Amino acid sequence: MQLLCLTDGDPGAALPGLDLLPHELRTSPLTVRLPASAAARFDLILVDATRDPRRARAVCLELLGDCPTPRLLLITETALPAVTPDWGISDVLLPAASPAEIDLRLRLGQVRRDAGDSGESASMTAISIAGIVIDERNFTARVHKRTLDLTYKEFELLHYLAGHPGRVFTREQLLSEVWGTDYFGGTRTVDVHVRRLRAKLGEHEGLISTVRGVGYGFARERDRDEPESS
Repeated sequence: MQLLCLTDGDPGAALPGLDLLPHELRTSPLTVRLPASAAARFDLILVDATRDPRRARAVCLELLGDCPTPRLLLITETALPAVTPDWGISDVLLPAASPAEIDLRLRLGQVRRDAGDSGESASMTAISIAGIVIDERNFTARVHKRTLDLTYKEFELLHYLAGHPGRVFTREQLLSEVWGTDYFGGTRTVDVHVRRLRAKLGEHEGLISTVRGVGYGFARERDRDEPESS
């Protein structure tokens, strides 16, 4: 995949996991105006907002209309609240994203480009299962039409579990895929986030199940007699 990273720093520092993937990467400073003809030569454009989110937003707005190439935003978790739909980005990547997550988001971004701006493209950004609708593009999740007030990590955890219905993941697997391989906290954070997610799901909390001796899954029958991990 041909990637262009608009950055005033080192892409490897902003997104370390990218160095482990076989994609061809070119860089260009954020301060340089990118002609649409040049942008069209790439499959995806990565806009680095880890240093200067305001400048990155200005670059994203400059690319609107003239550039059909999907843009992915590299941004820190603390700066996520500043991102709004008018930025015109297809997805976001956090610095701690694992190579597997980065590769998945890059491939999904390319699929959206191939599908064009049709309704088919928009539908591919959503997951709908067991009464839950997750819109990856707008970072929203609803359960039976009720919007869930989720933190970013709660959203990512729900998105990952709902994207693999019927599968069970260990806490270590979830920690690696959702929090990233560079996260140094313990697996207890997974239990805490699952508990918070269940509380927000309310009467539908059973959609996230605990499998004794293994971990957590989605859309499986939960053993109500099994105590929560502490």
